[in-house]
Formats: sequence, structure tokens, C-alpha cells
Amino acid sequence: MSVSNHLLTDDQMRQFISRGYVVLQTDFPKEFHEGLNAKLNEVMDKEGNPGNNLLPRFSEVGDILQNPVVRGAVTSVVGQEYTIHPHRHCHFTYPGRKVQTWHKDSYWGHQKVRNHHNWWAMIFYYPQAVDEEMGPSGLLSGSQYYTKRAGDETETPVYIEGPEGTFGLIHYDLWHRGGANLSQKTRAMMKFQFVRMDAPSGPAWNNLQAEWTPVEDAPVDHNILWENQWRWHRGETGAERNGATGKASQNNGGRTEEISVSDLAGKLASRYEPDGVDSAYRLGAYCEEAIPSLCSALTSGNATASRNAGYGLSAAGPEAREVLLAAMGHESEEARMHAAFALGELGLADAESAGAVAKAVSDPSVVVRRSAVEALGLIKEPVELILPALEEGLKDDDDQARFTAALSLQRLGAKAEPAVRALQNALRDENRYVRANSVDALRRVGTNGALSIALDYLSAHRWCPTTTPDNLF
Repeated sequence: MSVSNHLLTDDQMRQFISRGYVVLQTDFPKEFHEGLNAKLNEVMDKEGNPGNNLLPRFSEVGDILQNPVVRGAVTSVVGQEYTIHPHRHCHFTYPGRKVQTWHKDSYWGHQKVRNHHNWWAMIFYYPQAVDEEMGPSGLLSGSQYYTKRAGDETETPVYIEGPEGTFGLIHYDLWHRGGANLSQKTRAMMKFQFVRMDAPSGPAWNNLQAEWTPVEDAPVDHNILWENQWRWHRGETGAERNGATGKASQNNGGRTEEISVSDLAGKLASRYEPDGVDSAYRLGAYCEEAIPSLCSALTSGNATASRNAGYGLSAAGPEAREVLLAAMGHESEEARMHAAFALGELGLADAESAGAVAKAVSDPSVVVRRSAVEALGLIKEPVELILPALEEGLKDDDDQARFTAALSLQRLGAKAEPAVRALQNALRDENRYVRANSVDALRRVGTNGALSIALDYLSAHRWCPTTTPDNLF
């Protein structure tokens, strides 16, 4: 069955952008899930949770990840050249499990400037039917653009229920939680993460309509933000995105009113995050006219204003390049961190941008270094500036900087060939995600030498699903 037959529609993509999720259904026969559930229950009882080894432990999990419905959904939001992240987990809940608190997933214990654009996505997959009593996964619809919960009447909880094979395609940063299991049954939910390798060059979903159709029934109007995401997914440049959006305006009692740059700039530090985030994208739509105000917020020393300014400047497009380059040398680590983030989102493959971000790989602030190594994997060119900096990032004292440097080398693909020796050395790193990202980077380099190193490593670390405490050899 072709993946192209299962790409998201325009309506589904609009829901994903505005709500942060789409619920879909695979087409496996009933016997497939019955067999998988029997194995899951046995393994959880006798061996415990396999954690990241979920995929090699159950061959059926590989079938799920290759299912055309799953692949079509993931391709639609993170592009054809996505990678499956090495972290995956089966949330296995027994009767009596209490409700979780609302949360966003961290980056394996770390934090970063979170991407509004879909560089990441998740799937929550049910191998058995889940109803209200079994504690379905709860989502706060539309919350993916907020670092904190709104905590008011705009919060809209939804719950993923359905037969076996139901899955939710989720924006990585959507607030979510596991429900209380009030039934007498166990409930499994398998979580998978996916990472985009390249910025969109065109729509990856079944896109028939070029223009964004405004969403009118959301509790908060973020249509300018959502249109920015839509056009980014369509591969349009910053200038094209802003040219389509035009002046920032808001609907006020049925009247459309233009909002001044100064009024919007004053909201960037708002404690009410929906206002701050929305103002950032409205300022981005003003482009050059708003860049001085966004720059002032970026370097203000206020963490909230600086973060929102980073989003706004990345939305403003290439015209923001000069102020971002200047901010890379600012005394505030918040300014440098968010400037590096925005330069990565702009993805301008020029020597000055790459050089400024590459220099930040040796910044005294770890949060700046983390943003820098990630941004280099999005800028990608010139390679002669990018590669030495990422090789240096592989040796950072901070494990998040190291595993992000390895991910950025993965994003470079064949262009990372000169870094093969550094990637080989990283296969001995103490951090599991440095090792995993490095072996995937070697795979994407694709030369005989790189593939030989990767194959030797994977052969030596081969997981045998039939080797258990009860069956050692």
C-alpha cells in the first residue's frame, strides 16, 4: 500500500497546526494486535519494561512504524527524510494507576528553545482498544506553542479513545498526560518520536489549497501564527510568508483592527503567554518595521520577551539577519541563545551566519552552546565552517550539546563525511543518545567506510529478542 495514499489532507493539516494533534487509525487485522498484546503482557510481567529497546524486543513494533498510515502521517508533518528517534517507550498502566500531571516531554532530562516549526513529532499508539475508564491519553488542544499552561478557560482537554490501532499524531511540545486507569484491564500506549532532517522545500502532505483558511472556532485566535506554520510547511521563504500575511491585525467584535508595533512589542513580556506568543508572530508579519522592537526585546534581559522575540525575528525572515548576528555577541546569554535559535530557523546558508553560530559552540554558556550546535544542523552551509564546530560539539562536557551535535551531523547527511572519525569516536560516548545519533549520522553519510563502521558497531551491540532471563542461550 502506497504511503502517498495516506498523507494528511488540508483539513487534517490545519487541525494539526492549530490544535497540535490528529487522531488516525491503522489497518492491521485484529490478530496482529491480539498477538502483540499477548507478548506485551508476558514481557512486562516477566522481564519488565524494555524502555528504548521496545523496537528490537517486539518485531510487530517495526511493522507499526512501517505501516503506510503511520508513515503517511509522519511524512506529512516532518517530511520524507525523517528519522525515528532512539527514544521510544511503552507506557504500561495497571488498574488503579492515578492520573498524571499535565506536562510536556523534556529532551531526556534537558531543556531547549522549543521549536514551533515541526522539526519534531510524536505518535501515541494504542495496541488495544482504549475507552474512558482505561485512562486514555489527554491532550491540551492548541497548547504546543506555550512553554507554560494558560491555566484558564481557553484550555481545551481532549482524550484519545478508540479501537486497537488508534494513534495520535502529536506536535512534540503539546501539553499532555496519561489518565487514571479506573478499569480492571492493563493499558499500553507506545510512544515514538520522529525528527525532521531538512526544512520543507514544498508541501509533504496532500496539499490542494495554497492559502491558509482561518480557523474560527478556536478559543484563542492565533491565525497569523498558524498561517506562518502553514506556509513554512509549504516551503515558502520568510518574505513569501510575510507577504501573504500582510499587516498584523486582530478581530474585535466583528471589526478587523490593525495593531501598532509599539502595542504588540509591549506584550512580548506578558505573563499571559498566548498574548506574548501571538504578538511575536504579529510583529514578524510587520517584518522590517518591527525588527527594531523585536531586537530590543531580544536583548532586554527579560527571558520571556527574549524568547518571544526569537520567534518573531525568525518569522520576520532574512531581513532579521543583521540584528541576529549582532545579538550573537551580546552580553546576555538569553540574547545569544535565542539569536542562535532564530538564525537556525532562518536557515540562511551564508558564511557570516554560519561563522557566528559556529563561534558560539565555544560560548561559556551551556544553553548558548546547545542552541548553536542545533542551529548549525539547520544552516548546513558552508560545510567547511559547520563541520569543525560540530566536531568540537561532540566533545562538549554537556551531554545535550554532544547528542545535539551528533543529530546536526545526521542532518548534514553525506556532507558530514569528513567527520566520520569523530562520529566513530562518539560511538564510545557514555550517553546513549550521543551513540545512537552518531550511528544514524554514519548511516546517512552513506559511504562504504561509514556504513562499515556503523555495521560493525550495530553487529557488536545486536539485541536478541529471544534472549531473556529464562532463555539465556
